[in-house]
Amino acid sequence: MEDLFKDFGSKVFGEKEMKSRLPRPVYLSWKKTVANEEMLDRTTADAIAHAMKLWALDNGATHFTHWFQPMTGGTAEKHDSFLEPDINGEPFARFSGKMLIKGEPDASSFPNGGLRTTFEARGYTYWDVKSPVFIRDNILCIPTVFVSYSGEALDKKDPLLKSLEALSQAATRVVNILGDKDVKSCDISVGLEQEYFLIDRKYFDRRLDLRFTGRTLFGVPSPKTQELDDHYFGAIPPRVAAFMKEANQELWKLGIYAKTEHNEVAPGQFELAPIFTNGNVAVDQNHLIMDILRETAKKHGFACLLHEKPFQGINGSGKHDNYSIITDDGQNLFSPGEKPAENIRFLLFVCAFIRAVDTYPLLLRLSASCTGNDHRLGANEAPPAIISIYLGSYIENILYDIYTKNSKKPITQEEKTTFNPVTGLSYIPHDNTDRNRTSPLAFTGNKFEFRMLGSSMSASFSNTVLNAIMAESLNQIADELEGIKYIQDIREKALTICRNLIEKHKRILFSGDGYSEEWAKEAKRRGLPNVKSFIESTEVLNDPSVINLFTSLNIYSEKELAANRIILQEQYEKIMGIEVRTMIEMARKDILPSQIAELKFYNDTINSSGKNTPKFIRDHARTISTLIDQTYQAIQSLEDAWQKVTTIGNTFEVGQNIYYKINPLMDKLRASVDAYEKIAAREFYKLPSYEDILFNI
Repeated sequence: MEDLFKDFGSKVFGEKEMKSRLPRPVYLSWKKTVANEEMLDRTTADAIAHAMKLWALDNGATHFTHWFQPMTGGTAEKHDSFLEPDINGEPFARFSGKMLIKGEPDASSFPNGGLRTTFEARGYTYWDVKSPVFIRDNILCIPTVFVSYSGEALDKKDPLLKSLEALSQAATRVVNILGDKDVKSCDISVGLEQEYFLIDRKYFDRRLDLRFTGRTLFGVPSPKTQELDDHYFGAIPPRVAAFMKEANQELWKLGIYAKTEHNEVAPGQFELAPIFTNGNVAVDQNHLIMDILRETAKKHGFACLLHEKPFQGINGSGKHDNYSIITDDGQNLFSPGEKPAENIRFLLFVCAFIRAVDTYPLLLRLSASCTGNDHRLGANEAPPAIISIYLGSYIENILYDIYTKNSKKPITQEEKTTFNPVTGLSYIPHDNTDRNRTSPLAFTGNKFEFRMLGSSMSASFSNTVLNAIMAESLNQIADELEGIKYIQDIREKALTICRNLIEKHKRILFSGDGYSEEWAKEAKRRGLPNVKSFIESTEVLNDPSVINLFTSLNIYSEKELAANRIILQEQYEKIMGIEVRTMIEMARKDILPSQIAELKFYNDTINSSGKNTPKFIRDHARTISTLIDQTYQAIQSLEDAWQKVTTIGNTFEVGQNIYYKINPLMDKLRASVDAYEKIAAREFYKLPSYEDILFNI
């Protein structure tokens, strides 16, 4: 039988390949560098680079690149060939340790929030030894961090790595204090579930809005959408299945355990989920997943849409971030164990998470925010913008028993209800928790699922934030526990800490319907923030407590945070500018000509029919005439307003003006155009409709 997975990892220069190709002392030195036990010296780097070059050449690579994640939210790369002349002018392949470790892209040409200018262009990339090198096409890709000449982070990976170190130190402190002295470090396990839409490329190419913005700026829902719930988990169309098969094969070659694929709720919507891995690698792999989905879609005549809300009236797309903390010997610190009520370590880490989320809800809101996600968060398809935690009644009852000092014996796993849904199956226990899909942060057995993240976003910042706020909470707990001599006293103190944290932060716990209006009112009563927009959430980076959080943990400097805030605000203005200009161009060049042509058709009919013209035709002509005036006036209003708001105030004020003044005008123009589409003859309305786009794959 053919080995279906024989090519798995064939394009990755990972630990297995390094162990087989490197001299043992070099391999061991690299292992110590990965474990933060020693620095990588030049001799070792040269040896690794030589082995890496030979492997790359064996696999058809001709170039190498330092692959990094600038503040654009995507990835960037500059290709250099291995080819150089020797002293005799003959070609040979060269790749040194210096070329492996360090690169020099132009830092001024990427978003930098004022950290770099055109005459201060120098920036550096440095090899991230903890993320495996891989080959795409004929390019050896080296994951790197990207910093300025003076050392400021210009990317999303550098802060993530620093946050991982901060979390490792804090989590290890707590675990060691609780008696497990063998644990030397901790990491996070992350699973990123990627949602996306597939549409036929011929429709994508015919719509300027999809090509330029990733979403439809005009469009009326088709007569059938998702109300029958028949797309979710339905049979995958053959053409899509062929696409998924090739995407899986490409991902497997890159060592990515692409595991689950299925139809999502909306027509044309799908999901891909890999097996969880460490946080740094998971984020890198998610970038590759998004790239491969887009590239493979093209090969199969599709366009892959990663925008959070490509189509109005049906579900948008998210990226669920499954987060847990793992010790270096494989223990999951969010695992309840068989007796959660007696598992002090589990209770402490859950309470630390509760404290972290309640202390920094606005920071978490920002970490999941982008322009596209404004169209999704808070609708009845995605978590609300109000941050809360769902623990499930079983775990929540245990915590409330601790809080109230209830002497009643908590329910054990064995005492919980069991069921046998199918005759002949053995004993099947319930899970610890139900699933609350309306919760932004839900405990799902041994991890927390952060459900707010937008589908197009990098997961770097969300995990940087989760790491940072957890590190602070765990350090606070460790400070209270350190110095206590006996383990029983430590356990008693730990329970007291849990009790105090629950009392102070219980407002963040919510098990009900996050979509409901009642929850919005209750959240307001509890004092939970409800930030409606991405642009408003950016100001949290000005908060002194947030600045102190990041600077005290050496994750961001105050200067870097200010730069990040400016970058995000400028990004919002630029994206909205593209949408406004695209909307105006489509309305002028596509919609108005269609309306005028259809009006002429009906007026010609009226003129030729005279008194015998049916009332419907006269009424229809008047309606189209009115819509032409409305469309033109809406275009003028939007164009005039855009010119005014973008010249007033700083980047934040401009962003607020866009959100509160421009968005309503865009909605008004869309309403006029959509009203026309509802009554337009297909002969005149030339844009592909939702019906065309979503039901032809």
